[in-house]
Amino acid sequence: MAADKPLFVIGIAGASGSGKTTLTEVILEQIGSEHIALLPHDAYYRNQDHKPLQERLKVNYDHPSSLETELLIEHIHQLKAGHSVQVPVYDFVNHTRAEETHRLEPKQLIMVEGILTFVERPLRELFDMKLYVDTDQDICFIRRLTRDLVERGRTMESVVKQYLETVRPSFLEFVEPTKRYADVIIPEGGLNPVASEMVIARLKSLING
Repeated sequence: MAADKPLFVIGIAGASGSGKTTLTEVILEQIGSEHIALLPHDAYYRNQDHKPLQERLKVNYDHPSSLETELLIEHIHQLKAGHSVQVPVYDFVNHTRAEETHRLEPKQLIMVEGILTFVERPLRELFDMKLYVDTDQDICFIRRLTRDLVERGRTMESVVKQYLETVRPSFLEFVEPTKRYADVIIPEGGLNPVASEMVIARLKSLING
């Protein structure tokens, strides 16, 4: 148990490839990781060990049902109460959870980042600050393509197929409508220094209290 319970919970949402991770990294760098407990929503994709790989490949990972959001909500509550949590580790190559978990200690700030972060009301209502990263979809696709080829072992054909069949339709249905819940909309995410500095200044003021 940590000496200080978390003071503030930040949610960051936006399309895949919009710059959420870059914004998260900028905040971590400027505020200091010793002050922030980071919970990536995509670490909470449901375990699929019981399914053959071909069945896992058919899952729409851009649909809210693919995520165990109820566990994420439970972990936020535990952190706010001053307790550590075991965050799942997801294997994006094999499309299931890894056996290991990541121990996360409570810190002054809790930050949750993911494409579907604002979709479910019970999660959304836990956030004291909601940031939506807004970026043109063609740029998002190029970034996603590069990431999936380099970091997740995908083929170009599979990335394009997934984007057309599930990623873009799910963005239009689930992600883009949540923009209205945001306290701040940040074009280009971490690549927008003016907006980033405003958010960082606010968070620093909270920590310095």
